[in-house]
Amino acid sequence: MALKLTLKPGEKFVINGAVIANGDRRATLVLHNKASILRERDILKANEVDTPAKRIYFAIMSMYLDEKVRPGFYEEFVRRMSEFMGAVSDPDALSTCVSISQCVMERQYYKGLTLCRRLLDFEQERLNYEPAGV
Repeated sequence: MALKLTLKPGEKFVINGAVIANGDRRATLVLHNKASILRERDILKANEVDTPAKRIYFAIMSMYLDEKVRPGFYEEFVRRMSEFMGAVSDPDALSTCVSISQCVMERQYYKGLTLCRRLLDFEQERLNYEPAGV
């Protein structure tokens, strides 16, 4: 099954590690074979990695986009996921962590990234939390 991407003018994306930018008009691309692809909005830059869930996302993203760095980022993923799971007691978040780990073990990195968005949302809710009366 082909993947159809509709790109906004100037939108950037990555295919198998290559950064590509769309021109000045809306465009549609059709990919007919398997490739590692992420839109600009789904790419986390190294200088943006400032929370535990973002560290997990970055490790998975790196494994997905570049096969050569997988061993090092797999170790990073395991360490960061273990830390996260040790610090969280929410059953839904822990279940999501288990699902993400299964995806990574099965090399389904894109699916793992999709699930990891739940952890990013969970973490953001906790970071924005202000106790009553403060």
